[in-house]
Amino acid sequence: MPDLPRTKPAALRRDALLDAAERLFRERGFAATSVDAIVAAAGVAKGTFYLYFKSKTASLVALQDRFVFQFRDAIEQAVGAHVDWSDRLDAWITAALNGYLDQTAVHDVVFHEVRPCARRIKSNHLVIQSLALLIEGGAATGAWRTEDARLTAVMLFSALHGAADAAIAGLTPLDRSACLAAVLRFCRRVLGLA
Repeated sequence: MPDLPRTKPAALRRDALLDAAERLFRERGFAATSVDAIVAAAGVAKGTFYLYFKSKTASLVALQDRFVFQFRDAIEQAVGAHVDWSDRLDAWITAALNGYLDQTAVHDVVFHEVRPCARRIKSNHLVIQSLALLIEGGAATGAWRTEDARLTAVMLFSALHGAADAAIAGLTPLDRSACLAAVLRFCRRVLGLA
């Protein structure tokens, strides 16, 4: 059990609680994990938990937010390494698909085991916003065409997510390069790049 003295900055205590919650949710499941178990694993007093989260569900929402921010940042870092719009699109799709496949366990526990506010997450998703901005930027330069960048981003994100879920669930063979190639072809076709 980590020893976190009270002199640690608040952000470190909050991160320790989130790290402990994530680990326990993956090991035991959300329903079987108690706040007492989270604080014990984080090495903090129970009252400290409630300084940061109103409930165990609130800690799950915080984990969802953390996942999305980190996921979006990794995608944007990959995209930022490219200048050409089609390369940027390919980098976005590649980073997103690999991110889902590499972080399946965390993704599943924070998004699929319990859905306290799934509609809020889907409708205001930072990753979808990132893709919409990319699509809008490419369309503005004539790199591709789209009637509605936001709707196109929602549909492409859903297709990518569905392909990853199908591969993870064993509905299609988990051949990462073949899955990525299929998703890239699909997304390029939607934007008129095929």
